[in-house]
Amino acid sequence: MADQLLEQVRDAVEGQIDFEGQRLAEMLSTVLLGAAGILAFLVGYMMQDIKLALYIGLAGSALTFVVVVPPWPFYNKNPEDWLPPHNAASQYNIDVDGQKVG
Repeated sequence: MADQLLEQVRDAVEGQIDFEGQRLAEMLSTVLLGAAGILAFLVGYMMQDIKLALYIGLAGSALTFVVVVPPWPFYNKNPEDWLPPHNAASQYNIDVDGQKVG
């Protein structure tokens, strides 16, 4: 029972993102966390309320988590074409540092 539930959760959260998607996720996390920090600081300073500033920072972190962590489909728009498995790669002559590979 627990194994089936764990497998369903794993299937739901396991996803593929490509290299461009990784770059986009990193950029989004940097921008969103930076904007949340600046907004939290400014609002906290203007209102003189540290609790409000912390809540805004926490909300910005939660928003960043929701945007960046799940493998959304827009993170896999440029998938890579990898080499075939070793047994199918025998038709390719791949040379690495003077040694034949594959």
